[in-house]
Amino acid sequence: MRLGRALRKPPQYVVRRAAQEVRRELDRWLAPRRLRRFDNASLLVALGCTSIDELWGRLLAYPYPFAASELDRQGYDETTSGDSKRVLEFADRALLHRVDLLGSGPVDLGPQIDWSLDYKTGLRFSAGFFRDIDYARLDEPCDVKFPWEVSRLQWLVPAGQAYLLTGDERFASGCREVLEQWLEANPCGQTVNWACTMEAAMRVFTWTWLFHACGRSRAWDNARFRERFLICLYLHADFTERYIERSDVNGNHFTADAAALVFAGLFFGGSRIAGRWLNVGWEELCAEIDRQVYPDGVDFEASVPYHRLVQELFLLPALYRRASDLSIPSHYSRRLHDMAQFTSAYSRADGTSPRWGDNDNGRVLPFGGQSADDHRYLVQIAAHLLGDEALASGVGGDNVELYWTMGSRVAEARNTARVAQRRVASTAFRDGGIFIMRNEVDHVFISCWPLGLAGRGGHSHNDLLSFDATLEGIPLVTDSGCYLYTASPEERNRFRSTAYHSTPMVDDEEINRFIGPEFLWNLHNDARPDVRCWNTGSDKDEFCGAHTGYSRLPEPVTVVRRILLDHCAHALRILDELEGRGIHRISIPYHISPDILVEQHSDRLFQLRSRERLFRLQWDSESPWSASIQNGRAAPSYGVTTARSVVVFSYNGPIPQVLDVTITRFEH
Repeated sequence: MRLGRALRKPPQYVVRRAAQEVRRELDRWLAPRRLRRFDNASLLVALGCTSIDELWGRLLAYPYPFAASELDRQGYDETTSGDSKRVLEFADRALLHRVDLLGSGPVDLGPQIDWSLDYKTGLRFSAGFFRDIDYARLDEPCDVKFPWEVSRLQWLVPAGQAYLLTGDERFASGCREVLEQWLEANPCGQTVNWACTMEAAMRVFTWTWLFHACGRSRAWDNARFRERFLICLYLHADFTERYIERSDVNGNHFTADAAALVFAGLFFGGSRIAGRWLNVGWEELCAEIDRQVYPDGVDFEASVPYHRLVQELFLLPALYRRASDLSIPSHYSRRLHDMAQFTSAYSRADGTSPRWGDNDNGRVLPFGGQSADDHRYLVQIAAHLLGDEALASGVGGDNVELYWTMGSRVAEARNTARVAQRRVASTAFRDGGIFIMRNEVDHVFISCWPLGLAGRGGHSHNDLLSFDATLEGIPLVTDSGCYLYTASPEERNRFRSTAYHSTPMVDDEEINRFIGPEFLWNLHNDARPDVRCWNTGSDKDEFCGAHTGYSRLPEPVTVVRRILLDHCAHALRILDELEGRGIHRISIPYHISPDILVEQHSDRLFQLRSRERLFRLQWDSESPWSASIQNGRAAPSYGVTTARSVVVFSYNGPIPQVLDVTITRFEH
């Protein structure tokens, strides 16, 4: 199967990939020898310095875009509504090596951290040449994302923030201790934490920030530590360039690699090698932002959480370039603007966002403590970078991320500026296939997008024509989210399946077929979306879409869904119709938010009860459809599941009449 897929790729890609594989296999013998020869003197020659102290001082003097110098704690609290308390709490946890990552719950990593251990299962990944390490291990429940996440060291960011806010050396010392442990346990290319180039790339972001945050501290004033830190950071960039994850269709891994090269190039600026990293990384980002982001600003991987990650990967290098007085092309700025507009549109009034597609909680540099579903900070940052205040008008959220990325003056200015009324117009993102109906209290997110990663699957799910509905500020129908990746192929496929989304399913078949148990990021590109109408008005919005996912059946069927939002009554109407013939089994689930209690009120009516309001879900009394309340699950975060109710409409027989469902407030 892998050979067949390779042969279907462009010939130039196959040739380039074959040559790349030969070079990388040779590195099995050549890389260890080269690394043994790379020492203090090699680093200084490569960067044009005579001593580590000279190099250290030069690097600290280079521009850096994010807040990384001593801060006024009182002023910080006034600007961020007292956020220093959170920072210090998380910093103390970091010094204790206590983390809560990917659904692990509070975990003590111990005084001596085991960097290759999945602490959730107790299973360890063996060391060796990184290309030999089987990090998926699909026959075992271990999750490589846990050691990877621990090694990203983003959990140390609060300790660096605490040092800048307090000047307390114990925070800088704690960061140094963790870094020294990592350096000792993870020689370049020899542990699971090098098995994926993106992981090396993600560490470049954290390490460069920790350097600027703690680099002037007494705790970091040690020649041996400085030497080892800078050599390893240099090797991270070298490794990322050498093993960049290029494919015929690139995704967020390649974007992370390119963004890390920009960071490394600007961090080590002033030398030939750093200039090459900068130029290579930036050229790739400038090309990929047009390939990976549709003209309307939607990331092509068909996932809201990954849209956030990719937006950061394109945005933060642009911030770094701006701080270094380097230009940003107009086409790049336009894409950043459009990505921010999509983020603003999918953000609900309370700041949360639909968990559409895959979600591994990925961030580049997480500075704030807001909910993982709150992406509004990206709109604020993009607006200030691009000089477009209208972009962020009315977008709420705290100032923490803005403070650490754009500086205290920008955050303080936002505090004193008049807050404009939030724009709430319904919006169609036709290129990306997302349609958003909204007003001040209602928000309906409708998926009619093409299969992610240019039809490969990637981080998209079988969610065509599914929807997420918030009425009168209450989330009622929500996406199931993403539970696990390689730790459980069964759960991985379950949460991206058709049945786990609020969309019609015919004959128990997937909208897009799964390829095989080991292809966890691929789907057959069976379904083509078809937008039949999109009308918006002050009183009502209307969407109608269809897809061809079931045209492959012996008796083909086309699913057609019409959704109408009544802005005055705050009522949502969903009409499902099947075009075709023959006998079919049809199920249409409505995945109800875990916060909602579902009760049967009468033969054709369910009550949806929240703490604040009571809603009704009802359907045509003459309909041949039957309905039941079933047990379901949702993943509010990677590695976490919670119970929920699912209202399932069922029918078995000839093509039935339209299923007409209405969700509205319950009037006694």
